[in-house]
Amino acid sequence: MSDILGIEDIRAAALRIAPHVRRTPVLRCAALEEQTGASVFCKCENFQEMGAFKLRGASNAIFSLSQQAVAQGVATHSSGNHGTAVALAAKRRGVPACVVMPENASAYKKRAVAGYGASIIYCEATLRAREAALAEYVRETGAAVVHPYNDRAVMAGQGTAAMELHEEIPDLEVILVPLGGGGLLSGTAVATRALRPGCSIIGVEPLGADDAWRSLRSGRIETLPHPVTIADGLRATLGPLTFAVIRDEADGIVRVSEEAIISAMRFVWEHMKIIIEPSSAVVVAALRERLVEVKGRRVGAILSGGNVDLDCLPWQHAEEKTCG
Repeated sequence: MSDILGIEDIRAAALRIAPHVRRTPVLRCAALEEQTGASVFCKCENFQEMGAFKLRGASNAIFSLSQQAVAQGVATHSSGNHGTAVALAAKRRGVPACVVMPENASAYKKRAVAGYGASIIYCEATLRAREAALAEYVRETGAAVVHPYNDRAVMAGQGTAAMELHEEIPDLEVILVPLGGGGLLSGTAVATRALRPGCSIIGVEPLGADDAWRSLRSGRIETLPHPVTIADGLRATLGPLTFAVIRDEADGIVRVSEEAIISAMRFVWEHMKIIIEPSSAVVVAALRERLVEVKGRRVGAILSGGNVDLDCLPWQHAEEKTCG
């Protein structure tokens, strides 16, 4: 099977995961549209059952596997949302799950992973440590790996969010997507090129975790050993599959500051009356900071999740950079 992601993969994923995910609402915000001069359509993945778009990719990957492949369960590494999604999808499939998590993961996200029945292995807060701990667990158990983003089935599942958005809101001219490991952006890019070829596809990442921006400039994957950002879901590094799609299909990447992320998150809470997490807020930050020309245009913005530790809100602890 080819590793190249196509729209047919996303359409198949949509059918496979339909019983397991919500078709999330699209909301508008008058205050945001007044600031930007654009028509902004927010795809609210924070309303997924476990609070993030990650349920799409995890469900597609886990329900794609044969019974033999999941006989020893599934495993992954994650700072939180993907691990929670894998735990929930595995529970629905009736197989055990194990999630390798960095020690500095959000307390809320640790509780969420455990709450869906997955076992947790903690490790140092580096990608190398996460991958090593996962590899060791898989060697010992034979569990099937569900990669957080560098997996065709995961990428296809994530692309269903954009497919739904284009189906509901025709003629989008720009679409903005949070960018960490690249699963959501690569899935969005493939869906958008097929359904709305002229739409500009923009990834948004934090300044302190801008490996994708650096990678596109150099032409090869650039890793950041210790990314520093409150947007804990965006600390991952691109994989070969996601990098290839983003390099070929995305129209650009913009970077936002920590201050802009926090301000945008609070803005959405106050004006839209919904909870989003810092990783979601990057797209709103890019709009409010005018990093993308959107005046007079129809803009899609994927709000990727809403899993927030309410004991550690960023505007109360802005100086504590590990408080995610």
